[in-house]
Amino acid sequence: MKQIAYLVLVFAILFASSVGNARNEVVRFMIEDAMTQPEAAAKLNDSVAMFFGDQEHPSVERKIGSYTSNKKTNAFRKSDKEACEWAFLSAMISLQSRAVTEGGNAVINIRSYYYKNEFSSATEFDCGVGNVVAGVTMVGDVVVLAE
Repeated sequence: MKQIAYLVLVFAILFASSVGNARNEVVRFMIEDAMTQPEAAAKLNDSVAMFFGDQEHPSVERKIGSYTSNKKTNAFRKSDKEACEWAFLSAMISLQSRAVTEGGNAVINIRSYYYKNEFSSATEFDCGVGNVVAGVTMVGDVVVLAE
């Protein structure tokens, strides 16, 4: 019984200290840094092109729809940059997968939409970071581009 009481006390102290120091920030990182990671080269689908913000792209033959990807990752013992790049990469994989499922060959106008705050950039993305979780929400238009 003493052990249970001790564990409850320890968890209460840990919870109270983590809530008191809770962190919830939105930070920006470079898309290029995330897209040039070895994991990106290994996991992204080369048959689905991606265009961020207002980047120029071939003409659109058919717009299929806009889709959102909300990805979180464990940020414990990771730098904000490392955690955010991992969440971003997961979101890109998800958007590419959706493009394939819907019959598209590209995702254009990819932009951040974290906490429903839209940020469109060809070079940066928004990421929410906390003490133990980091996450991104990205929106993109799945299309068929002219070849």
